[in-house]
Amino acid sequence: MGKVSAAGCVAPSTPIPGRTLALRTALPRRAPQSRTCPLATRSQLTHLQTGRKAAGANPLRWSDPKGWGGGSGAVPYIIPASCEHPRVLTNNYNKILQPDPEQGVLVVCGSIYQGLCQLRSMANISAVAVRFPPGGSDSVAVFPSMLNVAANHPNASTVGLVLRRGGGGGARLLVAATYTGFGSPFFPRNNSLEDHRFENTPEIAIRALNARGDLAKLFTFDINPSDDNILKIKAGDKARHKLSFVRAFLQHGATPPARRPYAYLALNSEANAGDKESPAHSLLARICLGEPAEATLNGSGETKKLTESYIQLGLPAAGMVTVLDSVVQGTGPACEKRNIQLQPEQLDCGAAHLQHPLAILSPVTATPIFTYSGLTAVAVASVNNYTVVFLGTASGGLLKINLDSTMKVISRRSISVAYGEPVHPIMQFDPSDSTYLYLMTSYQMTRVKVAACSQYSTCAECLAAADAYCGWCTMETRCSLQHECTNFTGANFWASVSGGVQQCPSMTILEPEISIDKENPALIIQINGTIPNLNGTNVSCDYGNNIHTVARVAGDYVNQFIYCSLLPHEKYPAFPDDQDHVVVETSLRVNSKNIIWANFTIYDCKRIGNIYPKRACTSCLSARWKCHWCPSTYSCVSNHSQCEDALRMEKIDCPQIVPAPLEPMPTGVSRNIIISLANATFSEVNEFLKALGRFGQVFGGSKTPCSLVGLHTSEKSHRFPVNLQLKDKPDRFIDSPEMMTVEVYNCATGSADCSQCLGREDLGHRCLWSESSSSCRLQTEPPQASEDCPPPEIRKIEPLRGPLEGGTLLTIHGRNLGRRFSDILGAVRVGAVRCAPLPHRYVVSETVVCQTGEAPEAFSDVVTVNVSREGRSRERYSYVLPVVQSIAPQNGPKAGGTRVTIRGSRLDVGSELRVLINSSKQCMDLSRTDSSITCTMPAVELTTAVPVCVQFENKSCASHNITFKYEKNPVISDINPKKSQISGGRIITLEGRGFGLVQNVSMAVRGIGREHTRCKVHTDTAITCPSPAASNVTVGSKPAPVDFYLNGRLYTDERSALDEEMYPEEALHISKFSLGYYADPQFSTAKKEKWIKHHPGEPLTLVIHKEPDSLGLESNEYQVKIGLISCEIQIVSDKVIHCSINESLSSSERQLPVTIQVGKFNYTIAMLHLGGGETAIIVSIVICSILLVLSVVALFVFCTKSRRAERYWQKTLLQMEEMESQIREEIRKGFAELQTDMTDLTKELNRSQGIPFLEYKHFVTRTFFPKCSSLYEECYILPSQQLSSQVGSQVQETHPLLVGEWKIPENCRPNMEEGISLFSTLLNNKHFLIVFVHALEQQKDFAVRDRCNLASLLTIALHGKLEYYTSIMKDLLVDLIDASASKNPKLMLRRTESVVEKMLTNWMSICMYSYLRETVGEPFFLLICAIKQQINKGSIDAITGKARYTLNEEWLLRENIEAKPRNLNVSFQGCGMDSLSVRAMDTDTLSQVKEKILEAFCKNVPYSQWPRVEDVDLEWFATSTDSYILRDLDDTSVVEDGRKKLNTLAHYKIPEGASLAMSLTDKKDTTLSRGNILHLFPVLPTDESVEHKKSHRQSHRKKVLPEIYLTRLLSTKGTLQKFLDDLFKAILSIRDDKPPVAVKYFFDFLEEQAEKRGITDPDTLHIWKTNSLPLRFWVNILKNPQFVFDIDKTDHIDACLSVIAQAFIDACSLSDLQLGKDSPTNKLLYAKEIPEYRKIVQRYYKQIHDMPPLSEQEMNAHLAEESRKYRNEFNTNVAMAEIYKYAKRYRSQIVAALDANPTTKRTQLQHKFEQVIALMEDNIYESCSEA
Repeated sequence: MGKVSAAGCVAPSTPIPGRTLALRTALPRRAPQSRTCPLATRSQLTHLQTGRKAAGANPLRWSDPKGWGGGSGAVPYIIPASCEHPRVLTNNYNKILQPDPEQGVLVVCGSIYQGLCQLRSMANISAVAVRFPPGGSDSVAVFPSMLNVAANHPNASTVGLVLRRGGGGGARLLVAATYTGFGSPFFPRNNSLEDHRFENTPEIAIRALNARGDLAKLFTFDINPSDDNILKIKAGDKARHKLSFVRAFLQHGATPPARRPYAYLALNSEANAGDKESPAHSLLARICLGEPAEATLNGSGETKKLTESYIQLGLPAAGMVTVLDSVVQGTGPACEKRNIQLQPEQLDCGAAHLQHPLAILSPVTATPIFTYSGLTAVAVASVNNYTVVFLGTASGGLLKINLDSTMKVISRRSISVAYGEPVHPIMQFDPSDSTYLYLMTSYQMTRVKVAACSQYSTCAECLAAADAYCGWCTMETRCSLQHECTNFTGANFWASVSGGVQQCPSMTILEPEISIDKENPALIIQINGTIPNLNGTNVSCDYGNNIHTVARVAGDYVNQFIYCSLLPHEKYPAFPDDQDHVVVETSLRVNSKNIIWANFTIYDCKRIGNIYPKRACTSCLSARWKCHWCPSTYSCVSNHSQCEDALRMEKIDCPQIVPAPLEPMPTGVSRNIIISLANATFSEVNEFLKALGRFGQVFGGSKTPCSLVGLHTSEKSHRFPVNLQLKDKPDRFIDSPEMMTVEVYNCATGSADCSQCLGREDLGHRCLWSESSSSCRLQTEPPQASEDCPPPEIRKIEPLRGPLEGGTLLTIHGRNLGRRFSDILGAVRVGAVRCAPLPHRYVVSETVVCQTGEAPEAFSDVVTVNVSREGRSRERYSYVLPVVQSIAPQNGPKAGGTRVTIRGSRLDVGSELRVLINSSKQCMDLSRTDSSITCTMPAVELTTAVPVCVQFENKSCASHNITFKYEKNPVISDINPKKSQISGGRIITLEGRGFGLVQNVSMAVRGIGREHTRCKVHTDTAITCPSPAASNVTVGSKPAPVDFYLNGRLYTDERSALDEEMYPEEALHISKFSLGYYADPQFSTAKKEKWIKHHPGEPLTLVIHKEPDSLGLESNEYQVKIGLISCEIQIVSDKVIHCSINESLSSSERQLPVTIQVGKFNYTIAMLHLGGGETAIIVSIVICSILLVLSVVALFVFCTKSRRAERYWQKTLLQMEEMESQIREEIRKGFAELQTDMTDLTKELNRSQGIPFLEYKHFVTRTFFPKCSSLYEECYILPSQQLSSQVGSQVQETHPLLVGEWKIPENCRPNMEEGISLFSTLLNNKHFLIVFVHALEQQKDFAVRDRCNLASLLTIALHGKLEYYTSIMKDLLVDLIDASASKNPKLMLRRTESVVEKMLTNWMSICMYSYLRETVGEPFFLLICAIKQQINKGSIDAITGKARYTLNEEWLLRENIEAKPRNLNVSFQGCGMDSLSVRAMDTDTLSQVKEKILEAFCKNVPYSQWPRVEDVDLEWFATSTDSYILRDLDDTSVVEDGRKKLNTLAHYKIPEGASLAMSLTDKKDTTLSRGNILHLFPVLPTDESVEHKKSHRQSHRKKVLPEIYLTRLLSTKGTLQKFLDDLFKAILSIRDDKPPVAVKYFFDFLEEQAEKRGITDPDTLHIWKTNSLPLRFWVNILKNPQFVFDIDKTDHIDACLSVIAQAFIDACSLSDLQLGKDSPTNKLLYAKEIPEYRKIVQRYYKQIHDMPPLSEQEMNAHLAEESRKYRNEFNTNVAMAEIYKYAKRYRSQIVAALDANPTTKRTQLQHKFEQVIALMEDNIYESCSEA
């Protein structure tokens, strides 16, 4: 979280707690190494960039065609130095860009050539102004300190500042650079001890910069004459003081005489990893530049020594300043911290003469005044006594913060500069116009105006915005910047925000209300607010419609008054019909421009009576204006002069009707109405009273009766208004302040039943119900007795069910449901349960709505309403218990929007339902049925599991233990492609994670319309969306922001969501993604013709020309059609598309359109014209004639030979039909197998126990020594199994290298143990071991087998120190890469021909073992089981092992042997089970049956514990008394041609469901074993050598093409496809919780090595990665499952796994598969899947590349954990002894190599090696070494 603080002056090296320094940049991701040799070749592309490289930025580039130094020289002359790095072209990262206008040069310092600086011409930066180092005849002595100016690493910081001296004394360059020498993280990884950069390069230095002076002094420290202008951290303290510089700047503004000028350095000090009390902190260092008397506006006089100019605070006492422990290397008097006593005068600039930095005791602290996430840049300006802060953000936004004098935020604004691109840290105001701000992002530089004042249209808006830049320009009536206002320097011409809104100019009209009858009126206007003096200006009043009157200015400057004549009477605006006044706007016009406005009112009292005729008097006397009531004319007047008898009255004195309720009247019946009056006693009023037109009679007094008034209505009830009208004045009425009405009712209307009719009594209606006529009529006589209505009739109730807890709103519809609400109160029940009626929902007689009560148990009963008599419903209401069972899906993103379905029963009961999430939020958009509720989940803040409460009728929850888990929101990391054609429809692929939580996705592009396109979720990491069409976009315009809606919610990343939460007032969604729209692609035919002729029946090839575009379309995005037939695209290039159609084009239409489609863009290129010409018709006729003649001749010949051929043809046709029938049957079977085997296999493949993984030690020995070395012919020994009643006793696998005693004679032990210990010490010396390995590899008789054996022995010996082993392997790999890079780098690691290649294989095996067990083991084991089970489902040749089902063509049984399954009930006392049903085939031999039985019984037992087939007998119980021992060969075996056939189940005629028993063989049985029987009687059931002896018919049936059985390969492949896909997915995917640490580490190592050697070919890197991981490890595991599991790998399974391994190799390869009909089936079988697998491999490599880099510490910790985990598993002494045998064999060569190597010779390692030989060979080894 970035923060901006206001802090005062900060002392040098003063820590500022927290992160309160705004200008702090984050370290970028690792950039390419820029460290080169001093004489490296020139850089062709250099990067212009100030400061450190921003993460992910694309720096601006410029090239130097004449070399880095310009002119003729390609490379600047630099002092030669040795360098082990190769000379490569290296990117230059600019570190300093500082202009020096006085000298006309631009100081440019870069990262190459160890931080060399150039002086380029400001007029033309391509030209070098001063060539340095000079070289040639102008060469001068150049020291390394003059060259090593800037930091020489892309990620190391450098800041610079040009300083000027007064009096033209020359320029200085202040430079601060991060240390990059030996021991720093920027030093090369190979730990070279030679630092090519000047060792004494200081952290801070002031250097000479006189371009026109002596070049020998340029960039030097010795300035006139001091040599202390550097600050350098001592070598021993550099690790504790890692400085990263952010900015250098001068003190702005003129320097007062009393103050000295300063330069400031802002820097960060990293935390010391070894010191917990050393946190990271920010520093602000201040450097005194000279004495005040020498100071100038742009610099200083004599620059002080750095060691004398650290601080000048002007503190009141010296006690607040301390001397820090000296970490600075320099000259001068030494001092101790405790002995120094500083006086106040010593704190003056440079007065202390100390070489130690000073610091204040307490850190400078400041409270953040503004907090925001992702701040990247800051610029500050002081405007009109306000501070304005501009802040750039990581998301491409620009914030403007206005602060008042107390540093309080008064306003803030934000704009978006670039979508999702961070703003560069350097952000500066335009030097020529400070109202503009320059800022940069990755792809653009923007000039932004500091304020958009014109957006505010009024003064109030302008000043209320509180923008310090904006103010109100009074005379121009606009909001503007101050300098944009004319005469802004004059008083009151421009109003700033400081005075507030109250200073806005305005005017007040002193008499704002004018009567229309007033003569010669005038306006008096008072001026308020900020307005300049108007005397002497042209002033007038503007009334609109081009009406102006002259104005006169009066009063003084403070109180100005304006006198204006009112507009003429005839130009008064018209009055609205319903108003007695009109509002007129007038403006004060100054110099032909209206500057202020005000309104006044013109009123007319006479209009009041017309507007309010029913209360004319009251309205007149209560008007806003001065109006009077005239009784004689009964009207309203403006003054007394207009009425002779105008009275002084108040509105309460007006004659008016006193409102009183009137009794309802039946329709058509005449009655008297009495009206009460007030203030009606004077005769003038009484004479004119008249009531209701022709009715009425006038009486004196306050009551007026209206006689025999008769009113009519056809409605149920109607209210008539009652008014009193003046006689002879129909438009005048007695005032009626409250309208008085009389109700007239009609009994015959609106009363459908008795209750409705009689219920009207409560309304005062006298109605009577007639049962005979079923009608309601007027009651003419008083009732004799109270009438009873029929019992209630209930016609319908809803709902019909409700929960037991009650609360359901039950609606009852019917008739006679009570006359009034009191009748039904307590009268409604469901069975015995009360239902409480709701008064506001009751409709008399028709509808009752009641709330059900709680029921003790579930029941069903009728609803009753008891109103004097009881009414019962026909339907029954049921109390039920709703049950909630589950929710699906059970998880979703925390952004909400997941549509969930809650399952259960009786969920549609009741009237009200709520689904509460975590008891607080509701699930929205509910819909429900009896068994389900569907709703949309709300958003939450945290990822957690929340309870889901299904609540009926606001009662308790009906769901228990139902939870929904909120997961992290899906993350969209990238979209591709980022371009679309205007027509839309291009498939955009979204990459990210968490898409499995998404149910629906839509895409919208802002600015081109609101069309949303529906997207499709494919996997958890991939979504595809068609781009919407663009309607109003300009081609090539800026990419438009793209919005995605996941589950109906707008997708935002977490950071932007946080900012919107913090500042909702500016919650402008800034999209992370954008889509560029380009013109639709343009196509044409080859010759741009519109018609193409084509003859039907001929193949058609189209060549379509494509105009160049910027879309980058792939070949699969084009679709070409001719009519409705697709044209197969063959070739796609940038300019041409080739497509062809092989089928015949036939259509009833002679013309077909040729169209090409790209997304939604569909374009017709040309029309295809079908048909031949007249020439074709003539040729056809001629050919037909010739054919006719030939036919006559052929007919004669045919007749003579037909009889002879007839019998031959019949015979041939019979054979063809029979063969076709067999082929058809075989294909049908293959198709059926392909459709059913997958399902059957998935059902049958089920393991109840764990997977039989081998222990780690056995995995290692089998992997390291797969074929046994010559030293150990018995690699691992499985002792012979002692079978007893306990079948499968544990058998331990042994190996000489596994933990055990080192078997040597005791008399040899002391010397050998000492010798082996000394030899172990030598092997742990890196220099010895590398020389030792290289020496052995140089021997011609040191074979590949020996190299592999040595590598494995070394791995065992160094297993406890895997970190050391890894470093040795890396060094040897570097040597191997160097050797390969000079030849063909793509061949590296392809074969195991060196020690290091086998070491890499072993290293991968160790590091990947845990990943293999936890991730890949299960799918791999299931695949092996599936292969085995699929092979066993068909016939298997007992002799050759070939089977009906296989993946390998060489193992395919190319015969159609009919085999039927047999389910056998077998009992066997072993492997923990007694009896099982075992499936076998009737063609299985008895040994095959035994194998299947053993596999069924022992499938959960490791294979090493199984009994062998030869050790068990199988007995068949044919009847209760008869049983037979079943064997492959016995007396019943069939003999054919002198050979015995192996017995099968079919031979013994064993039926379905037969009972068999298997038991261990009695070892004393003398029966001949299968082996010697076969030796005596060789058997081949399908031997082709005897086929000629079979009958002709039998041999004829066998004549089926053997290739037809290849379809079985496809059947087996389809069955195993899911298991193979699962295995490849497990190998080539990355789990978040288990990332492949070793793979990431090693791939980064390969990329680093390629980068160092300038290998940029991505194919080479891909091949290196493939050779190191898939080929070296995974293929070895895939081919050898016995390395991982305790299983039996048969030769057949091995052949199938070879096909799978080949497919895996092809998937990792980059070479195109050139396959055809003659290609081997092993490659053809998976040819269709290989392209998809290749995409998975490439995505896997990209995911590994995109993972965060792994540090050496993290990898070493991982390796140390692996070593610790298997600490005592191996006997390292045995491994050392075996390695020693090689050392002994090549003793002389090893000693010679040790003598030849300077490092080993210097450390006398050859003598230590001789000591080992002496100890091992000293008269003892001859008798003991071979023991």
